[in-house]
Amino acid sequence: MRTGESEMQTISIAIDGPSGAGKSTLARSLAAKLGFLYVDTGAIYRTIGYYVFSNGLDPKDEAAVSAALPDIRVELTYGTDGLQHMLLNGRDVTREIRLPEISMYASAVSAHPTVRTYLLETQRELARKNNVIMDGRDIGTVVLPDAAVKVFLTASPEVRARRRMLELEQRGTPEPFEKILADIQERDWNDSHRAIAPLRQAADAALLDTTELTFQESEAALLEIVKGKVRL
Repeated sequence: MRTGESEMQTISIAIDGPSGAGKSTLARSLAAKLGFLYVDTGAIYRTIGYYVFSNGLDPKDEAAVSAALPDIRVELTYGTDGLQHMLLNGRDVTREIRLPEISMYASAVSAHPTVRTYLLETQRELARKNNVIMDGRDIGTVVLPDAAVKVFLTASPEVRARRRMLELEQRGTPEPFEKILADIQERDWNDSHRAIAPLRQAADAALLDTTELTFQESEAALLEIVKGKVRL
């Protein structure tokens, strides 16, 4: 950790990119290697989306979603498995928020300014108190604009769909490739065209395209970017 003149400073690494690019897997692995706190912001929005889904609300109805926010308590915990767990009003919903249908709910609720404002300070507070690797859609552009390292991680839609298909098969919730690809393309469009904090590469972010890379190659490339920006 770097030290300032009078107080300890933290290091923030912001990783943005489209759905299915491998941000969470790479960020989690690198955080473990560096001893940083990993924060999956997508899981936070998925938790809001899951609440909306579970309560039969229209995720695109901003008034209805905003009205529900006072009844939603989202907490991040880290279990003995070392992974980030999401609690919704005290209940662990880590598995439920990964159901395929929750992706669109997460994308829809994350487009609402009230939801983003509701969660913004929570995310920034984590970075103020810890060395973090935080991934999402607008970390380098909005949440942590002064992050020491910014990376825009991407891959072709087809490769992302294949990776997602394998992930779902391993979880026992398989989906056809064509449906997964269509969902990814729809979410890409929604995330990049929303009015508030759209998905885009920060001007000072390094681009990392993993289309042709293995996981090990992607992780090595990500680590090189980090080492080029901060002294670990």
